[in-house]
This record gives sequence, structure tokens and C-alpha cells, in this order.
Amino acid sequence: MSSFLSKAGTAVEAGEGVWPVRRRRILDWLVNETRGERFIDNILVEMCEKLLASGVPVARATLHFRMNHPQWIGARILWKEGLAEAKINTFAYGIENTPEFLKSPVNAIHQGAEEVRKQLEDTADDEDSFYQELRDDGLTEYIAWPVEHTFGKRHVATFSTSRPGGFTNEHVDFLRDLLPALTLVSEIRLKNIMARTLLQTYVGPHASEQILSGVTTRGSGATVGAAIMICDLRDFTEISDLWPRDDVIHLLNDYFDAMSDPIERYGGEILKFMGDGLLAIFPLSKDTACHDLLQAIREGQALMAQLNQQYAGSGREPLRYGVGVHVGDVMYGNIGSRRRLDFTVIGPAVNVASRLETLTKEVKRPVLLSRAFVEMADCAKDMDSLGTFPLRGLGEPVDVFAFPER
Repeated sequence: MSSFLSKAGTAVEAGEGVWPVRRRRILDWLVNETRGERFIDNILVEMCEKLLASGVPVARATLHFRMNHPQWIGARILWKEGLAEAKINTFAYGIENTPEFLKSPVNAIHQGAEEVRKQLEDTADDEDSFYQELRDDGLTEYIAWPVEHTFGKRHVATFSTSRPGGFTNEHVDFLRDLLPALTLVSEIRLKNIMARTLLQTYVGPHASEQILSGVTTRGSGATVGAAIMICDLRDFTEISDLWPRDDVIHLLNDYFDAMSDPIERYGGEILKFMGDGLLAIFPLSKDTACHDLLQAIREGQALMAQLNQQYAGSGREPLRYGVGVHVGDVMYGNIGSRRRLDFTVIGPAVNVASRLETLTKEVKRPVLLSRAFVEMADCAKDMDSLGTFPLRGLGEPVDVFAFPER
């Protein structure tokens, strides 16, 4: 098929104009050449650079995605001309009820609008702060369109220009024709992110990486050395019987926040919540694992003390808890039925930590540690030695230590 050079120097097939050829090239790139790119923000940056090179005067572009995340309702990926990397902002639950969001073009798209188009050079009767920010950035036109993913999931793409007079009709057609391909590549990346986020939410960061890498068969896993921490709330049965349901849930969330945040901050991994208890490990592959676990407990105790002060102010009884700590080898992997698996740790070392947690009820000390742990942590001199105790189901008695009483 013959071809000729356009005035812009682009090879154009006979019978086609410049814009269709340029558009097809970007479409081909989106569909066929982005397979090796994991992240949609990088794809957005490269797409906008290709748009500029093709003569579409995009100066700003965003993608707005709803998310399945315990903290964030959504995220915005923002590119501006001249940026080598996009900026990513997350938004907490509740923003969807703010006046700013309710009158935003993004909300209009979520409510069913098929297009929001705003000429920014026309300032008559327009006091919207969002559009004024765009004007202050020198932009002349803004367009938002829905990005329709499967099962009715609606997200948003926006494009803005600083070209005097805004986009031409050819520019708008060019951008609109990219949406189906952008929808496909964004949905794949978003589902990858959501799968990773959901796994991290429910099984923790390390276990989620193991599962995503293919450790999904029953019995698969490895033996690892770990410092083990088991924590349990006291008198929870009585609280559940006497308190309203919503208050019980709120109490549990407060308690888990206080104990869990330090664990994660110091590199521990919470493998499961068990009613009013939790199981966490600090892998010994990190030299400071035992020290990190102790710091996590101390900070957790401080946060629990603050929480109990708040409860005392409202006339509630303080929350009590027990923590058992041990160290040793554990089997870390998949356990369960043929169709339902749990990624967790098992082994004698876990049993010792569990029995120590139970022993806290008897000795009336909230944190108990085994000799094996305090020796590895080199902290025996900083602990109270409580003596040797037989632990149910275990052959040998265990030397038990506790945090000093204040």
C-alpha cells in the first residue's frame, strides 16, 4: 500500500488522515506493548507523552479509581506536563460525603454522567474552587469521562489542556477513542493491585507475597525461625454478653489497633486474628527480630494504657490482656482442607507461646516470655524471673520471665 509524508513528517497510508494514523499507533501501543508494565501510573505517564508527541496538547491527566481497601475509598493518579512520574493520592472513607466531592466532576461521572466538559477560559458565574485551581495552573479546558470496568465498576479519566481555545474536536475524538483500550489495561492493573491489597489485608504482607508467587497447595510452605507473640483479651466473653454489639466491635477494633500497629511498625507479621486474640511472628532472618518484638509490646502497652484512660473517663472498666512470647522453628505455610486453606504457622514453638499467654491469668502478669526468648534477646537482666512452670501438653517445664512491674 502506497504512502506519503504529511506536513508533520509522519508517514500516512493512502486514504487515511494524520490523526487516525497517530491514534492507531497509540492504541496499538496500549494494547500490545504495555504487557510488561505492572503499574498503571507508569502507563499513564508514557501515554500522555505519546499524546503530546502526536500533537494532542494534553497538559494534565488523571485517573480516579475506587478501591477495595480497609483505609482508602479511592486513589487519584495525577500527571502534569513536565513530570517524569505521576503523583498518587489516596482518599479516606468519608470524602464521598464532603461538599467538595459532591459537587465535583468526578462525582458527576459516578452518578451517571457520560461526560463533563468545562471551558475554563469562561469564568462567568463560576465560583467553583476546583475549576479555579485549574485556571490558576494555566489550563483552558477540562474533560472527564467514565472508565467502565466489569461488573458495573465505574472509574474516571480526565484530560486538560492549556491550549488557547481548549481542545479541538479532533483532539477530543482522539482522546475519546483511546478510552476502550485504556479501560482494558487499567482494569488488569487495578485487579492486580486489588488482589495484592486484599491478600495483604487478610493474611499479611509476607504471606500475601508467598501466595501470589504460587505457594497455594495444601502443605506447601517452609520451616522458619521466628519470635512468636500470642495476645489475648481478658473477660471478652463477659463483655460480649453485657455490651451492645456495636460497642463490642468498637472495643475490639480499638484493642487491635493498639496492639497491632506497633507490631507492623517494627516488622512483625500478624498472621491471624482469633476472636479477641492475635498471632504474630517476627522472622529471625532479621537480626533485630527479638528486640523489635519487645519494642512492639512496650509500645502496645503504652497505647493500651492511653486507651484505658479514655475508657475510665467514660466510666468503663480497663481492658486487660495477656501476651505469651517464645522463639523457635515453626512450619510456615498452607494448612486446611482441600478447598479451604489457612496460611499460618504451627509447631511446638507456637504451642509454648500459647501456653505462656494462658499462664498470664494464673501469675497475674500481662506479658510472659520463655527463657529461650530472653536469652536470644539478651534481655534476662531487664526481666523478672518468675521460676519454672509446667505447661499443659508440654513435656518439659519452662523457665518463665516477665516484664518488671512498675
